[in-house]
Amino acid sequence: MAEVNYLGQLRHSNLVKLIGYCCEDEHRILVYEYMESGSLEKHLLRRVGCMLTWSRRMKIALDAAKGLAFLHGAERPVIYRDFKTSNILLNADFSAKLSDFGLAKDGPMGDQTHVSTRVMGTYGYAAPEYVMTGHLTARSDVYGFGVVLLEMLLGRRAVDKSRPSREHNLVEWARPLLNNNKKVLRILDPRLEGQYTARTAMKVAGLAYQCLSQNPKGRPVMSDVVALLETVQSQGAEEEMLQSGGGVVTLYEVPKLSSHNSGDKKRNQSGFSGSTEGESRRRNKPGNGRSKSEPPADREPCDFRNSSSNLENDEKSVSARK
Repeated sequence: MAEVNYLGQLRHSNLVKLIGYCCEDEHRILVYEYMESGSLEKHLLRRVGCMLTWSRRMKIALDAAKGLAFLHGAERPVIYRDFKTSNILLNADFSAKLSDFGLAKDGPMGDQTHVSTRVMGTYGYAAPEYVMTGHLTARSDVYGFGVVLLEMLLGRRAVDKSRPSREHNLVEWARPLLNNNKKVLRILDPRLEGQYTARTAMKVAGLAYQCLSQNPKGRPVMSDVVALLETVQSQGAEEEMLQSGGGVVTLYEVPKLSSHNSGDKKRNQSGFSGSTEGESRRRNKPGNGRSKSEPPADREPCDFRNSSSNLENDEKSVSARK
């Protein structure tokens, strides 16, 4: 009945809606809204078919973070206590919502620092201090979020016995690598290659590293997690727009003159161009419509040999041929 109590009172776009329930004798049924795309676990770990892209994974992470932040910031804080990929459901647009509030617990109030309770949850997702002491806080959920974020980054299960022994526990193996820029890029899901920038990937990896801190006080609050993921999403949208060329219009581009063209321009300004000898003679040939800039007819044509070594060589070659 915990789910009825919580979902009957709480309303948020990132919490699954409870449509109705039945509690008659031993028969108990909960009716949720239909989530067409199933669970995050089903899509994240599949090896065939459509794969979750980087941008879609970041959107799901943001949606889930908003759901947790809402629970932690409620008038009576709620600790979810079982945050994992199978409890994150996706609708047709792949918007994420938290489901299964069977293990949810009221958080500490007033001067309380934690809630003491019997250890429950899923191995691989539960915070280490909660497992050891039974002390439950909102930071316990932050640790679970870090595990799920790590799964989305690497495309691996939190616990996978099929891998080498040192990689059975994803957090124990991967967390030491998350603050190493070179190593973290090597362990990211290879199916995501080319979909993110190194800067963005390292920022998200750094967030996962903080969420998975052994010290609960070293973990961020969920409102800060939401703020960072919103920044990542907005930067990702800008990068996609720049890569596609959207929103960039070149009105006019001034052509750059090469050194060769610049030399030609200087020669033109000095009264001649680097044209052939025939063209030079035609330009200097007087006519009826002689302009003021042309030399008088009784003057000898200008000798360009002293002005350009190239033209002097051309004259010599012409004389030789004659």
